[in-house]
Amino acid sequence: MKFIREPGTAVTVRHVEKGMIRIGDEVMTENVILFRDEIRFGWNANDIENLQEDEVGELIAEDPEILILGCGWQSILPPRDLMFALARKGIGFETMDTPAACRTFNILVSEGRDVAAVLVID
Repeated sequence: MKFIREPGTAVTVRHVEKGMIRIGDEVMTENVILFRDEIRFGWNANDIENLQEDEVGELIAEDPEILILGCGWQSILPPRDLMFALARKGIGFETMDTPAACRTFNILVSEGRDVAAVLVID
């Protein structure tokens, strides 16, 4: 039997606490969008309870298999219309608190899944 070590992704959440997330060796103090191999900034839709499809359009355009929304320090349910719109596009959608979203993102990436995560820091 031969074992091959697969290279890890550059995007791995190492630590999360209120107001800060460490991704790899970098400390982030603003909301971030994570993909398997990319970090993006500038996501400012803080009214998750009223989140609209156009506010996640940038993520939908990347056609992830799963979209995780880390809502901060408590889980908030987004509008049903958004959940149904993503389901019609074949995109799985989960909301949870940000620490749980970080753990879930890391697990899915380690499994080789095509995942995107929006992480609200405060």
